[in-house]
Amino acid sequence: MLYLAVFLFCLAFIAAIDPYAVLGISRDADDKTIKTAYRQMSKQYHPDKNLSPEAHDKFIEIGEAYDILSDPQKKRNYDQFGDPNGAGGFGGAGGAGGAGFDFGDMFNQFFQGQGGFGGHGHQRRVQKGPDTQVNVNLPLKDAFLGKDLEFDVEMNNICSKCKGSRSADGKKHTCSKCQGSGVVMMRRQMGPIIQQFQSQCDQCGGKGQTIAKPCTKCQGQGTERVARHYNIYVSPGTPRNHRHVLEGEGDQSPDFVPGNMNIQFKDTHTENWGFRRIKDHLYRTELLTSKEAISGGWSREIPFFDGESVTIKRNKNVQVIDGEVEVIKGHGMPLFNDDHEYGDLFIEFRVIPLAKHHSKDEL
Repeated sequence: MLYLAVFLFCLAFIAAIDPYAVLGISRDADDKTIKTAYRQMSKQYHPDKNLSPEAHDKFIEIGEAYDILSDPQKKRNYDQFGDPNGAGGFGGAGGAGGAGFDFGDMFNQFFQGQGGFGGHGHQRRVQKGPDTQVNVNLPLKDAFLGKDLEFDVEMNNICSKCKGSRSADGKKHTCSKCQGSGVVMMRRQMGPIIQQFQSQCDQCGGKGQTIAKPCTKCQGQGTERVARHYNIYVSPGTPRNHRHVLEGEGDQSPDFVPGNMNIQFKDTHTENWGFRRIKDHLYRTELLTSKEAISGGWSREIPFFDGESVTIKRNKNVQVIDGEVEVIKGHGMPLFNDDHEYGDLFIEFRVIPLAKHHSKDEL
């Protein structure tokens, strides 16, 4: 009888949120209104900008709401049945096993651990936090030679005082509204049908516990901003905008597993020594006087990143045409992860026009 009671309860139970209420829009909102509301609210509650304790859960809830309303089928299901997965076990097209509704999962939630029917065994799925994007300037010289780069990044770390508990005295109290489950039961009437569904507890923010005395260092957030120091090696030939991933080095929080830190290398205009890079090749512009272009008989040494020099020259009476390009094989960028192979160096010659007041004798 107990299992039958649970089964019947499952038929009437749908874990859902009201996506319209979450995004603060009416049920007749069009796609543009939905998208605008999502962008504004996700920006408002993004954990990187909003450090309030409830921001993370609110950010996830906003994403779930948009996931429902941005998907035509899920939106249609929700508008009709109050569940983005459709009628499910209520006899809709999916039947008892269709539309993404799994009774096995429901039974596991009721009977695992200490849960039972009291709700105190409610377990929240451990979620991964957002990845962090960090841009690091990489001069062309360093990309050519390779270098150990050191830099600091301001990040969220677990509070060193309360160890993420958010509590000044280390004490937490079972939420009086949800009795520690983190959720409350809600009812919605749709014509003759009364639908019962689960919603996040607004008193404890879904955590199942409340704190009487918040930590004075983190103000109950469970995290603090600190400067983390990093040292990473940039290989010779590292491509422009290359992304280096540091797994698990994203922002920390008591509510989720840290995401990754994605370090992207950006070109700078310093220390390029007059060279420009396109993929594995280097480009340079050399200016010639009219006399040099017409008469030849000149030689130049161009300092290079490896400490050597590149020699360009023209014999006497060998002319250079404005816009002419000389290719020097093997003097471009080292190939990424294969520094024994190199691209090429392209040198474009530009001729400085002769001033009108100069006489032909000056040539």
